[in-house]
Amino acid sequence: MDQTIQQYQQVMAVCGEVFKNKMKDYGTAWRILRPESITDQIYIKARRIRSIEDKGVMKVDEDPRAEFIGIVNYSIIGLIQLSLGTSEEELNPEKAIELYDRFFNQALDLMLAKNHDYEEAWRSMRVSSYTDLILMKIKRTKQIEDNKGKTLVSEGVDANYLDMVNYAMFALIKTDFE
Repeated sequence: MDQTIQQYQQVMAVCGEVFKNKMKDYGTAWRILRPESITDQIYIKARRIRSIEDKGVMKVDEDPRAEFIGIVNYSIIGLIQLSLGTSEEELNPEKAIELYDRFFNQALDLMLAKNHDYEEAWRSMRVSSYTDLILMKIKRTKQIEDNKGKTLVSEGVDANYLDMVNYAMFALIKTDFE
């Protein structure tokens, strides 16, 4: 379990660095996005990964690893947007980083709890399975969004975003360390 925490935190630092650098380039322009648009952006990234996995080639010079980082970061942006609501106003960069870290740590805590119960079963899975699971979570999220957030027995959009963070993190850990 210590190895998992260490690897997760190393990949977490990479994702955080990308988030901060993009924020330097673009500010927090993502604040204008509704959660549905964020879900669609995650969908585009996951579909591209699956397309590359299926075809075995890519024509755009950005590998699946970058797309998994994008899924992590957009999922966290989705969590931020769910907590704050959309806005045309930029978010203070320090506040954005504080919220990013808070939700990323929430995803880590969830991973640790589930990892305890599932005994690191994710390590025996294929990266392509994480892609499929992310795509399934996106379909679920879209259905919940179409139902205006109402569920009968299921978790909400936030839980799906957290799961997408962790599935993408597993793919990144497997890509970087195995």
